[in-house]
Amino acid sequence: MCRLSFGGLEMAVSGMRVLGLSELEESIYRHFLRNPDTTDGDIHLLLRADREAVATAQDRLRELGLLYGTDGQTVCPTDPAIVVDRLTELRLRELHQELQEVTRCRHLVAELRDEQSPALASPQSVERMENVAQIRNRIDDLAFFAREEILSVEPYTVLTPENIAHSRPLDLRCLSRGVRIRSVVLQEALADPLTVGYLRELTAKGAQIRVAEDLSERVLVYDRRTALVPIDPEDTSRGALVAQETGLVSGILALFEKIWCQATDLATITADDEECPGGLAETERDVLKSMCHVGKDEIGARDLGMSVRTYRRHVADLLRVLGASSRPHAALLARERGWI
Repeated sequence: MCRLSFGGLEMAVSGMRVLGLSELEESIYRHFLRNPDTTDGDIHLLLRADREAVATAQDRLRELGLLYGTDGQTVCPTDPAIVVDRLTELRLRELHQELQEVTRCRHLVAELRDEQSPALASPQSVERMENVAQIRNRIDDLAFFAREEILSVEPYTVLTPENIAHSRPLDLRCLSRGVRIRSVVLQEALADPLTVGYLRELTAKGAQIRVAEDLSERVLVYDRRTALVPIDPEDTSRGALVAQETGLVSGILALFEKIWCQATDLATITADDEECPGGLAETERDVLKSMCHVGKDEIGARDLGMSVRTYRRHVADLLRVLGASSRPHAALLARERGWI
């Protein structure tokens, strides 16, 4: 940290600023660290700063609990460890509030566009994206900034553990913020235990999921303003089109609602399988219970009549599905979801 010296009193250029203190406030606090139980009468002269500015800074330091008086005249500093912890907590709280405000700013796009001159408006109502990584990033951004509703038609037949691990934090974050999720999936996907387990997890958190016997369309719509469809429905690797033009989005919304009305609620189809928590197969459920109660893999494998290698493979799959970093973490998540 760089310092400037004024009349023997060093004035900090940076350091505690990241914790929310001004340069003057930090210099005053550091002065009393070096000179505890002293008066503050001439500190403005030592700092070569305005008397009123110094008085205001001292008042704020007292409000923050960084300085306190001992007998009405002398000033003492609070212990640095307490100060840093307190300022860190306050700053993190401020940053969290700022982050919440930022995530609520998506509505400004529509407001600003309403005020935009037609002569300046972008003529590009449909954006063509061919890079897979770019498409995934755009989908993540649209989900992150969604405020009201996410609609999707996704004709996949299986979700891999990697797919689930990537989607779970985004989906759960949206649901926890009150964003409605309505999704139509292919009935064939219900044959995969991991996929149906994840879909049930989402419905338990508030998502609405329906199932269709035949799907060829692939659609994503965010807040009824932005729609994303593949360039070629038969070959999604060719890229995607992102539409924001009202007429195009309205047509895609109508298509979604038609598919939605013809689909069947997931809960109706899977009602007969509720004894199998999370959509897990019986073997996976047995391994999950064993993993939570048995200390050694050799014992768990022997009890279930399988090899240690097979047992450990099931354990690894369960950790990926649950998004767990360890077995104790997996046990905790499984209990939270009612799987055990």
